[in-house]
Amino acid sequence: MPKNSKVTQREHSNEHVTESVADLLAHEEPVDYKRSVLNVAGETWDKQKDAEEDLDSENRPAWNSKLQYILAQIGYSVGLGNVWRFPYLCQKNGGGAYLVPYLVLLIIIGLPLFFLELAVGQRIRRGSIGVWNYVCPRLGGIGFASCLVCLFVGLYYNVIIGWSIFYFFKSFQYPLPWNECPIINNGTTAIVEAECEKSSATTYFWYREALDISNSISESGGLNWKMTVCLLTAWSIVCLAMIKGIQSSGKVLYFSSLFPYVVLVCFLVRGLLLRGAIDGILHMFTPKLDKMLDPQVWREAATQVFFALGLGFGGVIAFSSYNKQDNNCHFDAVLVSFINFFTSVLATLVVFAVLGFKANIMNEKCVVENAEKILGYLNTKVLSHDLIPPHVNFSHLTAKDYSEMYKVIMTVKENHFKELSLDACLLEDELNKSVQGTGLAFIAFTEAMTHFPASPFWSVMFFLMLINLGLGSMIGTMAGISTPIIDTFKVRKEAFTGSPPAGLNISRRIPQLSTYTIRRTRRKQQENADRDLVLFAVGCCIFAFLVGLIFVQRSGNYFVTMFDDYSATLPLTVVVILENIAVAWIYGTKKFMQELTEMLGFRPSRFYYYTWKYISPICMAVLMTASIIQLGVNPPGYSAWIKEEASEKFLYYPTWAMAILISLIILATLPLPVVFILRQFHLVSDGSNALSVTYKKGRMMKDISNLEDNDETRFILSKVPSETPSPMPTHRSYLGPGSSSPMEMNSTPNGRYGSGYHLASTPESEL
Repeated sequence: MPKNSKVTQREHSNEHVTESVADLLAHEEPVDYKRSVLNVAGETWDKQKDAEEDLDSENRPAWNSKLQYILAQIGYSVGLGNVWRFPYLCQKNGGGAYLVPYLVLLIIIGLPLFFLELAVGQRIRRGSIGVWNYVCPRLGGIGFASCLVCLFVGLYYNVIIGWSIFYFFKSFQYPLPWNECPIINNGTTAIVEAECEKSSATTYFWYREALDISNSISESGGLNWKMTVCLLTAWSIVCLAMIKGIQSSGKVLYFSSLFPYVVLVCFLVRGLLLRGAIDGILHMFTPKLDKMLDPQVWREAATQVFFALGLGFGGVIAFSSYNKQDNNCHFDAVLVSFINFFTSVLATLVVFAVLGFKANIMNEKCVVENAEKILGYLNTKVLSHDLIPPHVNFSHLTAKDYSEMYKVIMTVKENHFKELSLDACLLEDELNKSVQGTGLAFIAFTEAMTHFPASPFWSVMFFLMLINLGLGSMIGTMAGISTPIIDTFKVRKEAFTGSPPAGLNISRRIPQLSTYTIRRTRRKQQENADRDLVLFAVGCCIFAFLVGLIFVQRSGNYFVTMFDDYSATLPLTVVVILENIAVAWIYGTKKFMQELTEMLGFRPSRFYYYTWKYISPICMAVLMTASIIQLGVNPPGYSAWIKEEASEKFLYYPTWAMAILISLIILATLPLPVVFILRQFHLVSDGSNALSVTYKKGRMMKDISNLEDNDETRFILSKVPSETPSPMPTHRSYLGPGSSSPMEMNSTPNGRYGSGYHLASTPESEL
């Protein structure tokens, strides 16, 4: 203890020393008050009960290593959006200029809120429901809303994994099945499938062979049995991961989290060796600075930051809750956030290296087709040979030569040029054809891979990467559902049989049991609980599979689009705003910063104080307002594939589909007002008394609240965090070692369960 502290002064002086509670608590280790002189409530120390409570804290699963935890967070945050959403937004919103608003918003919104979720999960060691019940019981609906959003996202996200599984198994053949259009034998003649001929081989394979899609969302068309089997396979894999838990599935993370980076690097090296790859990369990162002033660019960048890190889903909190309390979660937040950003940039390089190659292939194809048209016009005397530059050789026509010839013809035949139906065949036009989502992965990328040497190998690698990225995110999404439910409702044997598990509270029935006996009984109890959790995981996955059948009917792709666009965006924005408010304004930013200091061993930067309290809530409120305005200005719709036209057509959702869409948004946000009303009027218990937050297994927790600059008021909480804290006077007079304490002992316990101690009235407390 420092030599100048007041506690030290009292040992060397008989004078009265006025000492604040803050001074005492600053130098004291957490105390088990039942074992100390602070136990003034007359409670006896039950060694058996104490050992049992220690075992309770040990029963919570934990990561086998820090590396497994980091890989789990990376696998959860780095998902399919990094591969097919970020490159599209980067191309659409100004190329390299888009990286500036994205990086700014990542720092002022993404990183602080990601750190906040990691910190509360690690601090309270509960899932999203338990965390927000503890922070602010009236906003406990945040956790339930997160679970519902995770359910909605998990339902359609696993369908995308099913699509990837289908393409993965189709890749084990040469040539690839989407390499050429199918030939139909019509009697003595063979003709190309009309739908494929009007579009392309890869487009036809996606819409007809894989999805067998209907013309609109109103035409169900029945189940697609191929995709139903793939969806069942995907849910089986997720179910196995849930059954094994974090300790076993953590081992799989070494492969599932690192393999996508191996594939991306291999694709980047291979892509850079392709002809035209540099054209794609240069086009990608050529900044269009005027785009930086467009508010729409900032809105889309904020949305991408928001979803890239998985904020509000509960998966981040769930994974963090299995950490030790002294883990440096600030380092984890910074590391995972920027790995996520660099992964997006790496994926963008890969995508546009490949698309640059594809653009050159398509441009050459355009030149050849239009050159044949020009030769036809020359043979029929529609065009004169004098219009063709003398150095042009039709047998080796380059894009530059064609462009020169095109300009000459367009100038001379200005009045009749449209009748010739000639295309400009500009490389820039091919590069500007923006594709995203399924269009990028299952159409554009698959088409580019057909031109790769050893194309089946690269196709297998690509779709295996998509499966790994999807499963990493799905495991985190399902943890966002299962962890809070298990923590809050204690899914144990009594949930299935109606009876408590054997051995519960065994030390109370047989007081003389040894710690070894308790541990052995606990182990048996845990084995029984594990069997029941298997039933819980299997039940969840079966339910999700049955509901997910809506996505594998012939119109299922339109439902995937609906859920992807509307089931999570607005509800999650509301959830994260309330998370921010609950911690920064209700729980208290200064109090939270103080607890972080005790937990981490150092005080986080003041940057987080201002972002949590002011910047992030304002930015999120602006994003939510912009999303609502966007929803009102542009009526919801979807792109439908019309078989007869072999093209996409934008359609508005019918009335019944709009009702489903609105119901999804309302259902996801409904727990917020319902829980608030129920707890505001004390219709249900707040549930916070079930939580126990301790430091170093101590039974008394220091709770420093309302820390203003000149305010030294402190509170000492009793064992149960939900109890009303007993206020201590601002200062007390210490009368020296031989003097009596001004506090009188009182046997009346305070708190809901009679645990704790009661302060008698003092002159200071009566003021």
